[in-house]
Amino acid sequence: MFSKRKETTQIDAQQRELFEHARKRIIQKKRLFQHFILFVVGSVFMIILNLVLGFGKDSLFLGLDWFVIAILIWAFLFVLHFCNVWLFSKFMGKEWTDRQMERLIAKQQKEIANIQKEVELMNPKEGLVNKKNKIVSPQSENQNQETQ
Repeated sequence: MFSKRKETTQIDAQQRELFEHARKRIIQKKRLFQHFILFVVGSVFMIILNLVLGFGKDSLFLGLDWFVIAILIWAFLFVLHFCNVWLFSKFMGKEWTDRQMERLIAKQQKEIANIQKEVELMNPKEGLVNKKNKIVSPQSENQNQETQ
């Protein structure tokens, strides 16, 4: 009487799944952006560390300064992260996973149907029904005789 009931809306499973997918995509994109910011700041820091402060000025690797190699490796990892978020998630995202799942389920159902056909060929149902009737018949006859 005095309490106010809050109306709660029921979210069906499909809407919940869409919401979770959207939330995960937003988190992926946010982490990619954070990775980009960290990459830019880290690269600038390494350049300043080497060129301005002279840290590792004499260190060369394949004829390049150490910071260039470090930035190239980091850039490669960033490109992989970018591809994972923007390319592979579309290519191998939820829709792709669902299609693969449906394909595998259909394949398994086909295999099960083939196995059932083989079993039926090896043991026809009529033969099993006759065997069952023969087993059941003597027992029912014995029960009939006992009741009389």
